[in-house]
Amino acid sequence: MANVLIVDDNEDILVAAKLLLKPIATVLTENDPNKIPGLLNDGNFDVIFLDMNFTLDKTSGQEGFYWLKEILKIDPLAVVILITAYGDVETAVKGVKEGATDFVLKPWHNEKLLATYFSALKLRESRLEISRMKDRQKFLNEESSIGFCDIIGSSEPMKKVFNTIQKVSGTDANVLILGENGTGKELISRSIHKMSKRANEIFVSVDVGAISHSLFESELFGHVKGAFTDAREDRPGRFEIASGGTLFLDEIGNIPVAQQSKLLSVLQNRQVSRVGSNSFKPIDIRLICATNMQVYQMVSDNLFRQDLLYRINTIEIKIPPLRERKTDIPLLTEYFLSIYKKKYNKPEMTVNPVTISKLENYNWPGNVRELQHAIERAVIMCETDELNPHDFFFSSQTEKENFELDSYNLDDLEKTAIRKILLKYDGNVTKAAKELGITRASLYRRMEKYGI
Repeated sequence: MANVLIVDDNEDILVAAKLLLKPIATVLTENDPNKIPGLLNDGNFDVIFLDMNFTLDKTSGQEGFYWLKEILKIDPLAVVILITAYGDVETAVKGVKEGATDFVLKPWHNEKLLATYFSALKLRESRLEISRMKDRQKFLNEESSIGFCDIIGSSEPMKKVFNTIQKVSGTDANVLILGENGTGKELISRSIHKMSKRANEIFVSVDVGAISHSLFESELFGHVKGAFTDAREDRPGRFEIASGGTLFLDEIGNIPVAQQSKLLSVLQNRQVSRVGSNSFKPIDIRLICATNMQVYQMVSDNLFRQDLLYRINTIEIKIPPLRERKTDIPLLTEYFLSIYKKKYNKPEMTVNPVTISKLENYNWPGNVRELQHAIERAVIMCETDELNPHDFFFSSQTEKENFELDSYNLDDLEKTAIRKILLKYDGNVTKAAKELGITRASLYRRMEKYGI
């Protein structure tokens, strides 16, 4: 049933129009045009019938033009049918040029009014559909402008990840990505989507851990108008929006057990029912989930449903923490440096090899995200064109300054000693040379020899 608003100061007109439309629409009548803004803010109307003349004057139509503009200001998609006397056709035509959809003449023929109403209703549906398409395109454009890039890494752990991504991307299999915060789980999910058959469709990312329990169903499955206090319009959930494309549910381990069963039901039946509705809509999604929690332990502790885990992890990808792929740190550093020296207009900035050593020997509890933020901060604060160890500030409790020896080769011992002393003095060659008992020139020669 469409929602119709009729605004006219003639009670006979209001009664006659309501009787005619009541069997096919939900009709609200109002004789005071000053109440229009409040009515529009409180609800959505598919068609609005608006009289052209009220108490201000009875012939010019100026009040009708004023309220037409106010309606379109509040709801640009509004479909307004003007009600006017037979002798004011010219005024009504001007109203159509000002944004009205059509007009009806008083006294009207019921068949003519109904035909005008149904045409207006189709126009409203078309406008809403176009708006939904624009919203979806806007969502796609915003997502594509996030700054997605290829995943940086050449270490053995990352090669295994790349291999799995390549194998799984061409399928529609559900994927569960496991990894600590900051390891790039969403980046992996976007890579899978961009390499999949759904690459030209929408990618919808949802941080389910950030959704309040009361809004969980509404956000994921949608709601109809009136389903709860603030449900002022029908709204699709993320499952509907993502239909045809990929849905990424981040931090899925944070979903309460009571709501896990609802999610499982949707995944099994491949259909959703909006909150407040009894009808079901089919969905076609590729599901990718991620969590930083020990989900298998959660199953053992009855905090995560085992059947839901089986449903979401057809393929499982474990993202290694940065401390387990330290050979990627130089690559990542150069990549982030190229971004931020451009962003902050420092095109000549480089990174000192000793600084790389310091970065490689830090534990990185925040993983790649922490490295990215550390480099951005260093670029901003650095007063020279070279990033040195003292431009980075790490907790002494987590920074690793001890080097494990792989051999007792004299060259290796000397290289390790030089790196350790340089780190101790934050790259200060003069202090490092003094403690090593050699000249600055000798230290520079050895640094060049060992590529430090």
